Amino acid sequence: MTIRLLPPNLVNQIAAGEVVERPASALKELVENSIDAGATRIDIVLNDGGRSLIVVTDNGCGMTPQELIVAVDRHATSKLPSDDLLDINYLGFRGEALPAIGSVARLTVTSRTQDADSGWYVVVAGGRKDGPVPAPHPRGTRVEVRDIFYATPARLKFLKASSTELTYAVDAIERLAMAHPDIAFTLTADGKQRLNLPAGHMQGDLFDVHLERIASVIGKDFGANAVPVAAEREDIRLFGYIGVPTFNRGNALAQYLFVNGRPVRDRLLHGAVRAAYQDFLAANRHPYVVLFLEVPQRDVDVNVHPAKAEVRFRDAGLVRGLLVGALKHALAEAGHKASTTVAGAALGAFRPGDGRVFSGGGPISYAAAQMAYTMQAPEDGQGLAENEAPSLFALAPSAPDATPVQVVEADYQSHPLGVARAQVHETYIVAQTSDGIVIVDQHAAHERLVYERMKTALANGGIHRQILLIPEVVELDEPSAARIGARAAEFAELGLVVEPFGAGAVVVREMPSLLGETDVPSLIKDLADDLASVDEALTLKDKLGDVCGTLACHSAIRAGRRLNGPEMNALLRQMEVTPHAGQCNHGRPTYVELKLKDIERLFGRR
Repeated sequence: MTIRLLPPNLVNQIAAGEVVERPASALKELVENSIDAGATRIDIVLNDGGRSLIVVTDNGCGMTPQELIVAVDRHATSKLPSDDLLDINYLGFRGEALPAIGSVARLTVTSRTQDADSGWYVVVAGGRKDGPVPAPHPRGTRVEVRDIFYATPARLKFLKASSTELTYAVDAIERLAMAHPDIAFTLTADGKQRLNLPAGHMQGDLFDVHLERIASVIGKDFGANAVPVAAEREDIRLFGYIGVPTFNRGNALAQYLFVNGRPVRDRLLHGAVRAAYQDFLAANRHPYVVLFLEVPQRDVDVNVHPAKAEVRFRDAGLVRGLLVGALKHALAEAGHKASTTVAGAALGAFRPGDGRVFSGGGPISYAAAQMAYTMQAPEDGQGLAENEAPSLFALAPSAPDATPVQVVEADYQSHPLGVARAQVHETYIVAQTSDGIVIVDQHAAHERLVYERMKTALANGGIHRQILLIPEVVELDEPSAARIGARAAEFAELGLVVEPFGAGAVVVREMPSLLGETDVPSLIKDLADDLASVDEALTLKDKLGDVCGTLACHSAIRAGRRLNGPEMNALLRQMEVTPHAGQCNHGRPTYVELKLKDIERLFGRR
């Protein structure tokens, strides 16, 4: 074999395999060039998902004929004034995009500078360059890409359907648009406009400008359920918005992360988001996140991959700590706030009555009639059946303290979650607020309260323990018993004292006093299952969310427990002052709020 240099055109086609993976990749590179050129408006046209046509037109600084000729050559760029790859201030800097695109497609670049008499264009087809030639054109640049991958037909077979390729293209532009709200974007696909994002007024509050653009892209629901994030540490600045935990989805596609204005998909950053939400979401649910990280250029490497979608940080631990801390602080500031979409889902679940007649003669469903009967409360407002059940607080010391109070009409106006009026099906608390009603899932709400109290007690020196009068022996299979026994010392820090008791059993001698009466065998079996999924190298404090969550779930007020008026109101008051009380440990909402106008709409009053 003879070693030889590859011809330039083949080198460009190889580079195109890294830079131009699909039409969306080419589009991203072209739009980044427009942003770097100082454009304030970028118009995009796509046909067939970008397969047959991609056109990007901007009003940026433009290029001279001489610059046009060089721009389509490999590794030619105006964005790296020095030879220092750690001093990168533009989205593009490698000088690969245009020659790579021109090697696999038919490329035409037309441009004009502010002081030029006319525009010029250059054509590159399959790596062959022609021009420049004079052409009428306003200030700025127009790049036209036709028949992508015509020069490498095998690559065409790997493209998805046109609709799928269009989805990738729209996503790429939406990410760039969120990072640059000062630029207007339009995208037209097959003659239909898909995006129309006007430029924001940067003279106002940057948070408001970014949120307006973000809501335009993700949807207005994000704007209504977003919590601002702002933090700074050692010249690293973080800002943006995150969704409240109950505003979530089944995949991570709504997580948008930017480093120095560059959209990235970084495992470190996504891992930090998961860590911040681990106390609030189930493993299969993902939050909405839009975060902008500004890092000194020399502390981040953006030259990891030709597509520039990955970065490496000089101090990864500092960045991760900043993200996790800032997100947790923002979630704590949200208090008991729950997603507004929860109420919308509740309203959507209501169905019209089936025409049955109830007392007054109006149409109402039989189920609604039963509910109306169940929800009747005493005139003193103390709730239902106060003397028909043993006191909740005698059975569960972890519940908030309650003192019987006489409820007056003005009370609900001073409390965000209102005043309890009834308990429905011994599971849900119905409270009246100043402008609507709140429906609380008593088990989910109390689970969160117990969990937060356990975390606070652990942080303040440990959880108080209560010795069992009669130690409880729990039978397990041998592997489960071994897992519990091996972590006995760590469980003791959490207030649970267990010891091995033969080959397939453990004995429980002390329990966290916060838990009250608990089904001990069931609790121990669930904890053994939790440990089966814990890496042996991790301590239980590292898995605090899972372990304390299991403990809290077993001690929380069960559905089916009848509560009296003071107990229900005490639960509501404790929710109002407890962080993250709007969702249980699994990310489900603990309450639904319906405004009076929503209720009136159900009955045709609006």
